[in-house]
Amino acid sequence: MQQNQLSLTDTLGLGFMTFAFFLGAGNLIFPPLAGLLSGEAMPLAMLGFLLTAVGLPLVTLFAVAKGNGTLMGLLPTTIAIIVTSAIFIIIGPAFAAPRTSLVAYEIGFKPFFGETNATTQALYTSAFFVVAMVLSLYPGKLLDTVGKVLTPLLILLLITLSLSVATFDGAAPLAPTGSWADNAMVAGVLEGYNTMDALASMVFGILIIDVLRKKGITEVKQQNHYLVIAAIIAAIGLAAVYVPLFVLGSKAALLAPGAENGGIILSAYVEHVFGSTGSIMLAAVVTLACLTTAVGLISACSDYFSSTFEKLQYKTLVVVFSVICAIVANVGLTQLIAISVPILVSVYPVAVALVIVTLMRDKFADPKTAHRVVFSFALCYGAIDGLKAAGVDMSFVQHLSDVSMGWVIPTLIVVFVFTLLKQKPQQ
Repeated sequence: MQQNQLSLTDTLGLGFMTFAFFLGAGNLIFPPLAGLLSGEAMPLAMLGFLLTAVGLPLVTLFAVAKGNGTLMGLLPTTIAIIVTSAIFIIIGPAFAAPRTSLVAYEIGFKPFFGETNATTQALYTSAFFVVAMVLSLYPGKLLDTVGKVLTPLLILLLITLSLSVATFDGAAPLAPTGSWADNAMVAGVLEGYNTMDALASMVFGILIIDVLRKKGITEVKQQNHYLVIAAIIAAIGLAAVYVPLFVLGSKAALLAPGAENGGIILSAYVEHVFGSTGSIMLAAVVTLACLTTAVGLISACSDYFSSTFEKLQYKTLVVVFSVICAIVANVGLTQLIAISVPILVSVYPVAVALVIVTLMRDKFADPKTAHRVVFSFALCYGAIDGLKAAGVDMSFVQHLSDVSMGWVIPTLIVVFVFTLLKQKPQQ
């Protein structure tokens, strides 16, 4: 007999699994640096960051639920496959998944070894993705392995870190500088985009539904119900992590003066408060966060391509993607980011536009046309921003693209116009 509902334990496990998938090392690194740079304006900066680093992924998962597992249902089939495949490749083996091993290596491994080089990095990233591959080969056990074993341990370590921050006096917040002084909330909003969790939501939403199917939840309505619950649990967890990290950053002026990234701030803090024990704790937190994210990304990518293209097998893809991730990781973190930024800037507007039109589908007289027109607008503007980020001279369309946000107003105007086209009342 098929199971119609999850137990409370499984429901919480599903939420914890979702939270763990989102909580990559980047999520631990961005808030402390933002807290340090925003200084006295930290509360506004944190609010902006939470809107895009927590609110946007949450809304994206809601949209995935409303779209019955996809945001591409009303696009032409070929376009939907191309766009979805591009997002999976970017979030998976091309950038986000390899980055997990690199950050784990930088924070969870290098501090304990005086001499590191390309060989040690290659060995570490290879071992990292061997573990990720083994966990990803058995997706039916993801809920039990990640949700009920790894995540509680991760949460325990994060709670310890958060409680220590609450009692940490530190230095007085600095005066905000640069964009943080101009408009701290807007700067926080833009910083929240760096987590890429809105794109990840499109990947993880499909994975969560697949896990639910394997747990016996086959009705679409029930799947969407549990997906929404998992999204809320994950959002609460992310906010609970981000807030103390922002507070820590705002107090860290003396601990890590001139810090270039949040990893330096975290390392300095745990070494100051916990000594060598703190360094081990931080290494454990970062490594677990990176590993759970890598497992989620590899599993989701393999599941998508095996279900979309019949000749591709899930387990074969897991092995292939794991090997590719290990190879790409050895390009180096800085180079990887430089290569990927233009692509991400191009794709992000498309993803957000699809979230908007999916959530507002019931408001359109012609949802299919609305989807396609809004998608086209966001794609064109995203391409302009992507070319700018790649260093192409786009001055001839400068009025259309400003600080990589030129797509927002035109896209919203198009959405608004379509909401004005009401359904004709039936006679």
